[in-house]
Amino acid sequence: MKSKAYKSLLAVCLAAVLAALPGCGKKERTAQDMIEELVVDYGNYGEAATGRVAELLAELDAKNPELGARWKKITDIWKTVNKNNTVNYGVLPDGLPDTDELCIVALGFQLEPDGTMRDELVERLKVVLASAQKYQRAYIVCTGGGTATENENATEAGEMAKWLVSNGIKEDRVIVENKSLTTAQNAICTYDILSDKYPGIKKIAIISSDYHIPTGTLLFKAEFILRADAAGEKYEVVSNAAYKAPSGTLSTVFQAGALIELSGDKETAFEIYYDNYDIHGLPPLN
Repeated sequence: MKSKAYKSLLAVCLAAVLAALPGCGKKERTAQDMIEELVVDYGNYGEAATGRVAELLAELDAKNPELGARWKKITDIWKTVNKNNTVNYGVLPDGLPDTDELCIVALGFQLEPDGTMRDELVERLKVVLASAQKYQRAYIVCTGGGTATENENATEAGEMAKWLVSNGIKEDRVIVENKSLTTAQNAICTYDILSDKYPGIKKIAIISSDYHIPTGTLLFKAEFILRADAAGEKYEVVSNAAYKAPSGTLSTVFQAGALIELSGDKETAFEIYYDNYDIHGLPPLN
């Protein structure tokens, strides 16, 4: 069954086709139309949509070659990240740079109503702690905003940072990103902080629950591609580590919504989130 967001995008596409017919008034498709259609098609149909996705990428490239190249690269990553993404359990693997160019990104999880951390977030933090102890010069970004329904002062990132410091991590290694409510926003806000205040960081290692690693990897890589300048991408996702969660899943439909959020259309992204998932009881988009 197709989501409401998918149906609304189909309606937009149909309107564009009708507008191009004689007597209907021509309306040119925008690059954003093309991006959202290809993302929703692949999110819903996967490899079965490969032909249509290729057509849309070609259309986007003709419209805007720079965007076409960026979304081609993102789509190629998306096609492999859910199948070929190795997950490292318990701690980051050997061989990463043991310098302050490495940054460990800890992805958050909804807080309890009173602002305390749920067990799954604590388990993620144990992986962060082991990895920070292994790579003692790496920075650590704690991500996540206010998701405690009864405590407006608590944030995921703030609680995570306090836990890490209380367990022996030096405070000057810990970076707090406490504005985001989604994984896409984790990527956007982390990029903003690092590019503004930490010019020496180049390599990113993502830590979360195992089912969340492919989505986190995809979205951080996509954000770095979308914000690359003439010199190229500022950051590279080099590895991951994960807590082996007893349950949990994120589908390509959810990933489609997140990619649309990265593209700048937050309203459509949240339609997809709410149509398909209980996203932790968060309030509707204002």
